[in-house]
Amino acid sequence: MLFRKIKNTEITPPWSPEFDTLMSLLGITPDSINVSGKNALKEIVVYTCIKILADTISKLPCKIYQDSEGIRKATDHYLYPYLKLRPNPYMSASDFWKTLETQRNIYGNSYVWIDFVQLGRNAGKIQGLYPLDSTKMRIYVDDVGLLSTKNNVWYVYTDNLGNEYKLKASEILHFKGLTSDGLVGISPIETLKLHIENASAAEQFLNNSFKNGMQTAGIVNYVGDLSPQAEENFRKNFERMANGLQNANRISLLPIGYTYQPIANKLTDAQFLENTMLTERQIAAAFGIKLHQINDLEKTSYASTSEANREFYVDTLMAILTMYEQELTYKLLLPREIAQGYYIKFNADVILRGDPKSRYEAYAVAIQNGFKTPNEVRALEEDPPLEGGDQLLLNGNMIPATKAGQQY
Repeated sequence: MLFRKIKNTEITPPWSPEFDTLMSLLGITPDSINVSGKNALKEIVVYTCIKILADTISKLPCKIYQDSEGIRKATDHYLYPYLKLRPNPYMSASDFWKTLETQRNIYGNSYVWIDFVQLGRNAGKIQGLYPLDSTKMRIYVDDVGLLSTKNNVWYVYTDNLGNEYKLKASEILHFKGLTSDGLVGISPIETLKLHIENASAAEQFLNNSFKNGMQTAGIVNYVGDLSPQAEENFRKNFERMANGLQNANRISLLPIGYTYQPIANKLTDAQFLENTMLTERQIAAAFGIKLHQINDLEKTSYASTSEANREFYVDTLMAILTMYEQELTYKLLLPREIAQGYYIKFNADVILRGDPKSRYEAYAVAIQNGFKTPNEVRALEEDPPLEGGDQLLLNGNMIPATKAGQQY
């Protein structure tokens, strides 16, 4: 193709008249379970999963390091405060990463415009990083060099005023979710649409049941004929008398000639709660969230919080952070800087640090075996350095393996 547009794949479930009838019987409207885009956040499990991921990413410091004769924090790099403190004048680093991770989990993609200095001696330097609305971005692949070099990716963004901007791949940070082609992420909301609608419908059904005092619907029998107006008047009066929390467990009175037959509709008959819990667990698993994080402790057993955090980091966060770090390093650093050992990395120690007892035991092992100085350990605990604390210490009883047994 000369100019190929990449589109996100949307999964649309079949919508039949029978489903409309079922929702009507349950007191649910189609609009109330619309889970497209941000509407998915109305479902509590989806909201909780995305909030956990966004909050976790936002609290991890993003820093620039240099691996040259030892790894050090490159605090002298001009981009260091942009990533760690404030990417642009309008938001903190925490809000910046929270925005990107939220959009990535809703739409499958999140984008950042890299604002370069255009003129002057600082031309080409980055002066700001701005998140873009994922719903207003289109991606094109120029696979024959129609516009410039062959096999280039172009981004076309439409702002709130309708203006379109053609942006090179080098001007955009593109963070993806699960992807099948490496170019565009798949929206988890669209992929999980059926499950999220199921959870949303179940939640509204319970909500309607509580509003009705957990009283089930029924049939009123009347021997005789009633005009349509009389039927409507009786229905309104009866529902006002029988429905609502204020009428729960109260006696309802019927005129002579009327009999009421309730329709048995127990939640346990259809294993309602079990199905609801299964749906919630499936949604959480799709987002990589552990059950204990959504307060489902039925099948959860961890020896410690640090063990639970470590499993969450290995199973879920590590892949996400690697995706962020590789895109940031490639797009924000110059090739010569990468060759000099510069790279961008999130500090995951924030969530991997164990309880004080476990940390101090690990520190003792590090110091006694000579691969951490006391001041390096104090820095991890945010304590000031002490005089003489920059020397490596070793156990005096240890000897090189080549000298073992020579004393005999």
